[in-house]
Amino acid sequence: MLEEHTFAAFLFDMDGTLTNSIAAAERVWTQWAQSKGLNVEELLSTIHGVRCVDTLRRLNLPGVDPEREAELLAQAETDDVEGVVSIEGAACFLAGLPADRWAVVTSAPRLLAERRIQAAGLPLPDIMVAAEDVERGKPAPDCFLLAAQKLGVKPEECLVFEDAPAGIAAAEAAGAKVMVITATHKHAIETPHSSLTSYDAYGVSINHQGRLQLRAQ
Repeated sequence: MLEEHTFAAFLFDMDGTLTNSIAAAERVWTQWAQSKGLNVEELLSTIHGVRCVDTLRRLNLPGVDPEREAELLAQAETDDVEGVVSIEGAACFLAGLPADRWAVVTSAPRLLAERRIQAAGLPLPDIMVAAEDVERGKPAPDCFLLAAQKLGVKPEECLVFEDAPAGIAAAEAAGAKVMVITATHKHAIETPHSSLTSYDAYGVSINHQGRLQLRAQ
């Protein structure tokens, strides 16, 4: 049980974990897929939780520069935040955390992440690790290792909040404990980790050593 543990810091993925931007993201990617003659449904099943540029590199489309195309897609997503909302209870949960004890660790570019966080009415973190900050995106652990370093804590002393398989794998590889957020899941995923559908299920207490502990509401 995660409630039995204390943590030096919390690390949050963004999309599907703090914000629900599925509708906006899939609008942009659907239009792009149609322009390239791709199967929309197959493509949409691959885009969540990983960097845009990594998705494009895997597609390896003739005549498409992944880096340039990723920039264009990021701009389109930044321009379209209609319907982006926060995950239930996220705002209150974040408000209970000291600013120097949490970070956002996202596969989105920084400007897009900031736009979506603000569109959802959530506070911008003091520390963010975004797509352009690491050479290897999720499921590599680099982003979570960097976030822990920026917060001045050990990754194994962090609790990662994630929703996507690639992010969960990245957190595991970093040695962190994991809470799986299922608020946007259409289908249950098999996971050995604790999960929640709403942050309203937990509050946070700070013990006498200054460590964070989940508290069931």
